[in-house]
Amino acid sequence: MKLTFHHLNISTHDVPGLDRFYADVLCQGDVPEMKALPTLDENALRSPVAFRGDGQVQFHLAETDLDLALRHGQAINPLERGHIAFRTDDIAAFKAHLEANGVRYADYGTTFTQYWHQIFFLDPAGTIVEVHQVIGSPYKNEEEDG
Repeated sequence: MKLTFHHLNISTHDVPGLDRFYADVLCQGDVPEMKALPTLDENALRSPVAFRGDGQVQFHLAETDLDLALRHGQAINPLERGHIAFRTDDIAAFKAHLEANGVRYADYGTTFTQYWHQIFFLDPAGTIVEVHQVIGSPYKNEEEDG
């Protein structure tokens, strides 16, 4: 079971303004492959997410959504204040690893995109952590990254 840092999600009430900041001030480029990951449920996300990155680490800039967890029957809301995210090559093994360590998690599965299986949990400081596995992709290189 391999884990690699993938992205930092920042929740905001001004996605276009934050996107301009990351593009203009922090010189982060587009991440075009992320735009091909459609949500399966129009209630999953209330507004589009902006994606910026340096070719290795990504920034997912999303609208703060205080009702997200309630709409999906989950205990953890990844868009309440943002989260850090890691990618794994074996989500089932990672879930078993969390369970063995007594860490409870919210399994969102493919709620946000059919191409990623996502889980969320809290670290001891209360930081929301995502771990996801690529389970398919419209881009060949995305599968190879997984």
